[in-house]
Amino acid sequence: MKTRREIGLKVLGELTDSDGTGILRRLKEFPVLAEGVVDFAYGEVLSRDVLDPKIRQLATVSSLASQGMLAPQLKIHFAGALNIGVKPEELVEIVYITAIYAGMPKALNAAAILQEVFREKGINIKVMEE
Repeated sequence: MKTRREIGLKVLGELTDSDGTGILRRLKEFPVLAEGVVDFAYGEVLSRDVLDPKIRQLATVSSLASQGMLAPQLKIHFAGALNIGVKPEELVEIVYITAIYAGMPKALNAAAILQEVFREKGINIKVMEE
């Protein structure tokens, strides 16, 4: 049976297209935080199979965008959503919904972060004419 750490690293690795251990290195001075992120968040909660992984990522980016001021986390999860097959246009829609329920400033922040992710991944969104 796999440990929560192994499961968490697998899920994190799928999102980040890596082995998932980068966060352990970044938080080496904070092992309790690393355990909370990898073992609990990814190994216990985000690894559950109740939601489809794409739906889970859409819920995650929606939650992060609506809180605002979480740019590093939002960037990771926007990129992770794209890594597992969420369409760029679906993420744009999340930003629009954020404007309604969390406010325009938070949506503008999320849009800027998403634009950065798109640039880094070489994604060009076609603008729909109204």
